[in-house]
Amino acid sequence: MPSKRYLSAKEAAKMLDISVSTLYAYVSRGLIRSEQSSEGKRQKRYYAEDVEKLLARKDGRRNPETLAKDALHWGAPVMDSAITLIDGGKLYYRGHDVQELAREKSVEEVASLIWLDDTSESVKLFDLDVYISALRYETMLIHMGMDGAELTPLQELLTFLPSASADDMTAYDLRPATVAQTGARIMRLMASVAAGDVPENISMPEMLQHGWCPDDEKSIPILNAALIVTADHELNASSFAARVVASAGATPYGTVIAGLSALQGVKHGGYTERVEALFNEAGSIDKIQDVMRGRLRRGESLPGFGHKLYPEADPRAVVMYEMLSDSYGDTPEFQFIKKAIDVAADLIGEFPTIDILLVAVARILKLPEGSALALFALGRTIGWIGHAIEQYETNRLIRPRARYTGTHPG
Repeated sequence: MPSKRYLSAKEAAKMLDISVSTLYAYVSRGLIRSEQSSEGKRQKRYYAEDVEKLLARKDGRRNPETLAKDALHWGAPVMDSAITLIDGGKLYYRGHDVQELAREKSVEEVASLIWLDDTSESVKLFDLDVYISALRYETMLIHMGMDGAELTPLQELLTFLPSASADDMTAYDLRPATVAQTGARIMRLMASVAAGDVPENISMPEMLQHGWCPDDEKSIPILNAALIVTADHELNASSFAARVVASAGATPYGTVIAGLSALQGVKHGGYTERVEALFNEAGSIDKIQDVMRGRLRRGESLPGFGHKLYPEADPRAVVMYEMLSDSYGDTPEFQFIKKAIDVAADLIGEFPTIDILLVAVARILKLPEGSALALFALGRTIGWIGHAIEQYETNRLIRPRARYTGTHPG
């Protein structure tokens, strides 16, 4: 074991008995941290501590208890999935680059790709007369003694979906093609609830545009891309929660409700609220640098910058930034976001994550409060349904054992 803190690329690769290119792949997946070497701008050094952890994991691969412990915390895969690959700083859905999908495909096509591995099925899946009128939704809230104005968009979705599931007996058919049809219904229901009273038979991005920013047609491709880049991201907390619920034989509605419940947590999708708080504290482009510096002086972090899986840049954030720049680059709201990103790069050397760009979309398009998280939820529903389909097909209950750490009897 090395006694020093840092290793060169050759030293780290030799210890792990891998090639240097494989070492770079480990870095891109967040398994080994790296930083600029003082010896030269083009050289990097690697944390010996991370290399030692990987070595220990290698040695423990024959020990199920050790492997399970490591795997459940940013570690090795804990189950198989054919949906999403994160490799070399890129994100792929079933082998397709997400940045290209965001620019070239509709969200309905991407949903069909993730669910059925076939974009051409999207027309059949989403050719639905699924429409929830604002009147029906408001009536439901009145019967429940609630005021819709008091709820965030995510709370509205969590309030409505259990009621909607009671009217959808087809949801109990857990064959892949039928689950995909149920997923399409759920997504249109969710988009309708989030957007309000909208026309029938239009795409989901058009529903959101009609309800949130009706005078801005340029927003449609932006909203479409935001839904696509958030569709799936391996076994994150919400997708794992959804998969566990699906493994118990719950319907796709139950799966999505489980995903929403996890997503709203402040360490997951709810993280967007911390980004919003940072931007609201600054208020204007003239103050953002001082506010960010002040947070660092107080020992606080800058939320939304730096991702363990993408040390070189979050590809989801990159494509959203480029699309926003193309359509809204001359707006004060975009310049504010650009300034914040530039300041973070100077202060901490980190790139923005998708959380920053979801909040950017909401600010630039002047969307209702809570819309950044609602966009995240609508997009990620695609992944939850995809994981449900995979889990239903395995027909296996996810039931890990616990390692008891309490007081032993006797």
